[in-house]
Amino acid sequence: MIERFEAGPRMSQVVTYPASGKIVVLAGQVAGDTSLDVAGQTADVLAKTDRLLALAGADKSQLISATIWLRDIAEFNQMNAVWDKWVIAGQAPARACTEARMAAPEIRVEIQVTAHIA
Repeated sequence: MIERFEAGPRMSQVVTYPASGKIVVLAGQVAGDTSLDVAGQTADVLAKTDRLLALAGADKSQLISATIWLRDIAEFNQMNAVWDKWVIAGQAPARACTEARMAAPEIRVEIQVTAHIA
């Protein structure tokens, strides 16, 4: 069973999970349409994340960790507005977000998640 401590609406400070089961690690995902603003790219990335988790037999309720890279940290609030609507209340993963130079200048956000299937 996944346990979350100091769980807020956006992230949990601590996530624990049992050693048995399956760990699902997604590669960092970027938007397919990089002409979108950061909110659009975030929505695109999260839709891809849902699809890829499903391929592994998981879903966002089983997330234990997320790392988010933003091209411009000034877009933090716009990205969070989309993230906050996507993440399940009370089941938010541990999360970190930082500004980073992206592989291509049109990429505004990249998200990597890890999930646990019991």
